[in-house]
Amino acid sequence: MEEHMNTKLTLKMDSQVITRAKGYAAKEGESLSKMVENYFRLIIGHKEKKFTPVVKELSGVIRLKKGQDIKADYTDYLQEKYK
Repeated sequence: MEEHMNTKLTLKMDSQVITRAKGYAAKEGESLSKMVENYFRLIIGHKEKKFTPVVKELSGVIRLKKGQDIKADYTDYLQEKYK
């Protein structure tokens, strides 16, 4: 993954919002700066995907056939299941 330099950003907003956001970030075990950065990544469509070790381990285990529509397959499965 490419590493980027951190740059300071100053924001002005309602002090009560800041206080509540800091409390929320602390409860989540995250810094307010990281929380804001993650929000910005989300809204610009570049949120980094973080996978748990189990998901990483399972990644690539299932092979799909070329052109397979897994959403349609799942829909068919559910329709059959709940007939």
